[in-house]
Amino acid sequence: MLKTALHFSRQLLAEVLQPGDIAVDATMGNGHDTLFMAECVGKTGLVYAFDIQAQAIEATKARLTDTPFEQRVQLIFDGHQNLALYLPKETTIKAAIFNLGYLPKSDKSIITLPNTTKKALEALLERLEPKGRVVLVAYYGHEGGEAELSTVRHYCEQLPQERYNVLNYQFINQKNQPPILFCIEKK
Repeated sequence: MLKTALHFSRQLLAEVLQPGDIAVDATMGNGHDTLFMAECVGKTGLVYAFDIQAQAIEATKARLTDTPFEQRVQLIFDGHQNLALYLPKETTIKAAIFNLGYLPKSDKSIITLPNTTKKALEALLERLEPKGRVVLVAYYGHEGGEAELSTVRHYCEQLPQERYNVLNYQFINQKNQPPILFCIEKK
């Protein structure tokens, strides 16, 4: 059976993340991907997780509490566009993930934005290790979602094939704007 964008995103991350790696959850949301990446990077790795909503920070903190992964994660109450301020300049990352759209079961007017996502992508690609991956899952069935999807698609299409492989994964016969996954892999 074909995997959903969510399940395929986890597979793409698991294929490259190893103990000791550094990863970024650019949109921590409820902390599911943060926890998943913390498990992948092991005791010696680190996950930087970003969100602009206190609700996301609290949900992720609760998800990590009393787990062995709590010390492997830095929760950052700021937008992903500012990640360069938090990652030491010499830091390289093995993987990053974005879930674009809005925080489930929250204020749907607070959404990720094309310009902040693009700025975060640029900063991540500067730090991405060879064979590293940046995964974006675009949920675009809301006001502003199509504009962000267009920006991400255009950005990915412009990446030089000599340096990156870019995958686009989507179901094309489903209703209600199923999420679209992009994976950028550095050669």
